[in-house]
Amino acid sequence: MEKINMVLKRTEKVCEIFVGLGLFDFLAEDLKKRPLGRRLGIITDTRVETVLGNRLHKRLIRAGIKTDVIAIDPGEDSKQWKTVQWIFERLIALGFDRKSALIALGGGVLGDVTGFVASLYMRSIPYAQVPTTLLAQVDSCLGGKTGIDLPQGKNLLGTFYQPSRVYVDTSILGTLPYEEIQNGLAEVIKTAVVRDRGLFQLLENRHDAIVDEKRDALEEVVARCCRIKSDVVMADERDTGLRRILNFGHTVGHAIEAYTNYRVPHGMAVSMGMAAEAVLSTRMKMLQPEEKQRVLQLLKRYDLPALIPASYDTEKLIGIMHSDKKAEDGRIAVVLPKTIGDAMIMQSVPTLLIEEVIKEVQG
Repeated sequence: MEKINMVLKRTEKVCEIFVGLGLFDFLAEDLKKRPLGRRLGIITDTRVETVLGNRLHKRLIRAGIKTDVIAIDPGEDSKQWKTVQWIFERLIALGFDRKSALIALGGGVLGDVTGFVASLYMRSIPYAQVPTTLLAQVDSCLGGKTGIDLPQGKNLLGTFYQPSRVYVDTSILGTLPYEEIQNGLAEVIKTAVVRDRGLFQLLENRHDAIVDEKRDALEEVVARCCRIKSDVVMADERDTGLRRILNFGHTVGHAIEAYTNYRVPHGMAVSMGMAAEAVLSTRMKMLQPEEKQRVLQLLKRYDLPALIPASYDTEKLIGIMHSDKKAEDGRIAVVLPKTIGDAMIMQSVPTLLIEEVIKEVQG
């Protein structure tokens, strides 16, 4: 097991991140020895509740911790105010007070919703993250971004509220279908391209071990991503500078998600976005052609899409990018790799060039 301390300069808060195998027993004992609250509420969804929620609940009860489970419907549709209000009402009915704490058990949706609830309930109570998908383990569980959706777009209501602890149990990944592993691997590749050339090489060299879900390979990949994300967050907690490099692939990727009404999974959309933005970087004389090819080849090697379907309307995609919350004064900002392992934020990329690149990578 590896422990990473993410120290937030603005508040001097420490978020403890534990990465390892079989952490359910450890986290129960850890929460017993060092309580986050007098009682705990596990916020999960009905699908995860069956697979993991009941198991965690029993372990916490056995450890002598008063614990309740609140399960919501799975999926992005639960990131709504009505869901949050329902959770508030359940917490009140169960008697949760300011000395209580929450655990987010699930993927990115559960982490976003639980963090949002924790930041507001009784003017904020502590919470811990127990991410159950690769995507959440390497990205969304870290950094304290919380949020829910509005009809006008994703995560338009939210807060920055850091979890006190994050328990990343990589053995959980064995319960996932390969499609979910793929979804997370897109974010792993993103992290490597913008920040860690060595991780990129590891992904190239250990493909078979990673896709076969060898424990040591996945644990190393997840731990490296957690270290990178924590370093970036410590340097830019509020997402105003350096942290924005973690949006590589997301300018185009978020547009694809919105265009398809979120029928395309996040990782698949980001993969298409990375392909387009790598090509864009080469077109802007930054990323060398051979480096661009390595990025595209790695996506393909992990069976991730490197082409945007030809049926997608380019003008509509561009329109969505202009309305994205990351756009400023109508200018489209894009993260562009300068080389594998280093990237920069271009605050204003010509719309016509983005349109040309999208058409180039459609097929």
